Amino acid sequence: MLYDLAKQRKTVRKFREEKPSIEKLMYCLKMANEAPSGMNAQPWRFLVVEDEEMKRQIRETCEKAEKDFYENVRGKLKEWLNENSFNWKKPFLEEAPYLLLVFSKKDAPYSRESVWLAIGYLLLALEEQGLGTVPYTPPNPNEIAKIVNTPSDLRFEVILPVGYPDDPKPKYPREEVKVSFNHF
Repeated sequence: MLYDLAKQRKTVRKFREEKPSIEKLMYCLKMANEAPSGMNAQPWRFLVVEDEEMKRQIRETCEKAEKDFYENVRGKLKEWLNENSFNWKKPFLEEAPYLLLVFSKKDAPYSRESVWLAIGYLLLALEEQGLGTVPYTPPNPNEIAKIVNTPSDLRFEVILPVGYPDDPKPKYPREEVKVSFNHF
């Protein structure tokens, strides 16, 4: 059953207008809270943004930096972005019913690794609840952290726009598992 959730989970950048209940979101956050962490520090902190004006401000701030990024990107990444019709516009940051901002405690051991384990749990919990997201790491994390008055002991990690999926794009195909035993 867990494998089935992982197989069907895909990146979602378009959302229905219907807002999921806060109980569904809280269930997913409780699931993320069960992730392992270095020294059991549980260094994750979550901020739920549903205020329309704040979402607009976050989108505008991200898009400004994204525009600069897209003007300067080169090579294989630029080719991939063009082939997949990506650009600097990020409407999902305003259209998703919730923006879930994830932070790590700077002084906790293995805080980043631990937080990203929690995000993995969170992605599967969202899928289980019929919700979608895209882990979006803006090119200007410090500016986003300022918008939400992030305490100095926290490091901004990612934005997860959350809502009911309305994205027709299929999941990107997966390659076969690459595994070696004892030696490469």
